[in-house]
Amino acid sequence: MKPIVIALSFIMLCLAPGWAETQPDTFVEVLYFHGKQRCATCKAIEAYTREVIDESFARQVKEQKVKFREIDLSTPEGEKLADRYRVSRSSLFINGWNEGIEQRNDLTLFAFQNARSNTALFKQKIRETIVQLLK
Repeated sequence: MKPIVIALSFIMLCLAPGWAETQPDTFVEVLYFHGKQRCATCKAIEAYTREVIDESFARQVKEQKVKFREIDLSTPEGEKLADRYRVSRSSLFINGWNEGIEQRNDLTLFAFQNARSNTALFKQKIRETIVQLLK
């Protein structure tokens, strides 16, 4: 009887939703946190980050090796994630994930200093950080 139960349990796990959609073990996750009201710099950070990802990493996005998440701090899910990252205002993280281990890169200060005043440098840093984490 036990082997049948074990076999059926294994089959059910294999057929569970999402089983076939395996996530890559190594990927880059870009997290953009924001509140309800956003200043021009906050909007620029999001827009230019998305632009870099769309232009330079479209294939990796399709392969789920690069992911962009916009997180509204005013939502329950956003609050929960903000607590995990210890943020309370607009923030930008580009994190590398390798076999379940996260390497955090807080680019918030750099983003606020450069997104509007030195857009080319901002985009270059976003691109370089993602490329480095994909290695």
